[in-house]
Amino acid sequence: MAALPDAYRQPLDRAREHSLEWLASLPTRQVRPQRTADQVAEHFSIPLPDGPTDPAAVVDELAGFAEPGLMAMPSGRFYGWVIGGTLPAALASDWLVSAWDQNTALRYASPATAAIEQVAGDWILDLLGLPATADVGFTTGGTVANFVGLAAGRKAVLDAVGWDLDSNGLTGGPRVTVLVGEERHASVDLALRYLGLGSPTTVAADDQGRLITSALTDALASVDGPVIVCLQAGNLHSGAFDPMNETIRVAHEHGAWVHVDGAFGLWAAASPRYRSTLDGIDRADSWATDAHKTLNVPYDCGIAIVAKPSVLRSTFGIHTDYLIHDDARGPGDPWEKVPELSRRARGVPVWAALRSLGRSGTVALVERLVDTAAELAAGLSRVPGIEVLNDVVFTQVCLAFGPDDLTRRVTEQLIADGSVWMSGSHWQGRDILRISVSNWSTDADDIATSIKAVRHAFEVASSA
Repeated sequence: MAALPDAYRQPLDRAREHSLEWLASLPTRQVRPQRTADQVAEHFSIPLPDGPTDPAAVVDELAGFAEPGLMAMPSGRFYGWVIGGTLPAALASDWLVSAWDQNTALRYASPATAAIEQVAGDWILDLLGLPATADVGFTTGGTVANFVGLAAGRKAVLDAVGWDLDSNGLTGGPRVTVLVGEERHASVDLALRYLGLGSPTTVAADDQGRLITSALTDALASVDGPVIVCLQAGNLHSGAFDPMNETIRVAHEHGAWVHVDGAFGLWAAASPRYRSTLDGIDRADSWATDAHKTLNVPYDCGIAIVAKPSVLRSTFGIHTDYLIHDDARGPGDPWEKVPELSRRARGVPVWAALRSLGRSGTVALVERLVDTAAELAAGLSRVPGIEVLNDVVFTQVCLAFGPDDLTRRVTEQLIADGSVWMSGSHWQGRDILRISVSNWSTDADDIATSIKAVRHAFEVASSA
C-alpha cells in the first residue's frame, strides 16, 4: 500500500470541514455536552469490521458520533477547572506537527522540531525573566512538568549528601523531606507519589492560600537531611502567589531545592503589571507551567524548566549505542529534558503562539485574562446575595451564595442550563462556585452572558 499524497487529501479535507464547523459553533452552542459517555459509546461500540472502510467516511463517522459528547471547552464561556482555548496559529501549527510526524527526541533525527523547541524555550525564559542558561523541556502537562522539576530536585539534594540515586535507588538512602503549602495543587502530591517520595510535609498558609514564610522557616529548622521546598505561583482558588523572595531566600539558606508550581500563574511574570507579585522567582531551582492554560496552545503541552541543565540531563538522560547525537551538544537533546523518549513536537505550537502574539501580545493576553476575572467579580458582587470570597489578584474568582446547600444548587442549575460552564469546589471551609478565566477569546458579550447566567441560576436555586 503506497502512501500517495492523494490518499490523504480527502480525509484531511473532511477533517478540516468538521473542524471549522466545530469552531464556528462555539459562540452559540451550549457549553455542556449533550450526551453522556455511555450514550456516545452506543454509537461507537460496534464489532471491529472485517474489512477496510474509506478513510474519509471514517472521519465523517468520528466527527458525527463524537460531536454530541464534546464539551465546548474552547468557548469563551467556559470557566471550568483551568483550561484555556487555542490560539489560531497554535492550532494550525499543531496540525502541521501531526502531518510532519516527527519523533522529537534527537536533534540529529529531527533538526527542525528540535531547533523550533529550543527557540520557543528561549523565548519563554526571556518573557518570564528566568535564567537564560536554564533548560526547558516540553511535557504532557502541568503534572509531568512538576514531576520533572521535583525529579531534578530529588537527584540534586541526594547528590549533595553523597547518595548515588542512579546506582542505589531510594532504598536505604536518606529520606527527602518535601515542604509544601497547605493549599498546593494535588498534582504536586501526585508527582511526589510517582517519585517515591511519599506524602509531603505541609506548611501553614494564609486566608488566600499563600504559604506563610515564618511557618516555612520553622519547618526548615526542624528538618534533618535533604529537603525540597515546593512553592506556588497561582493558587487554584484565589489565584494568589506565595511570597517568592522571602521563601526562596529562607529555603536556600537551609540548602533546599526550590521548585515552583506555576501551572497558570507563572505567566504573571510576563506582565509588567503583575511581575512584582513574583519578585525573586528567578532564584528558584525549577519551575513548572502549562502552555494550554494561560498561553492557549492545544493539548497537551506542559513546560518544565530547570536552572541547572547538568542536573536535569543527568536525571533524564540515558546512554545507548544506537542513538545518534549531533555534534552541537550545548543545547542538549530534547529527550534529556523530559521523561519520554518518543513524543510529538509539542513545543512547536508554543513557538507559533508566541510568534503570532509577540511580546506585547503575550502581555496583553495575560492582562486581558486578569481584567476579565476582575470584571466578572465586580459584576457578580453587585448582585445581592452573591459573595466574592477571594482577593481577585489574577484569573481566579470564588463565589458563594449563602449556605453551602444553596451554593451547590446554584452550581447544579448553572451546569444544567449549559450557557456557561463554571465548576463547583470547596475552599476555606465553604462550598463555592469557582471561575477560572483562561480563554483568549472571552469577550464583552461572553462576560455579560456569564453574569446573566449566574444571576439566573441564583434566582432559580433560591426559589426552589
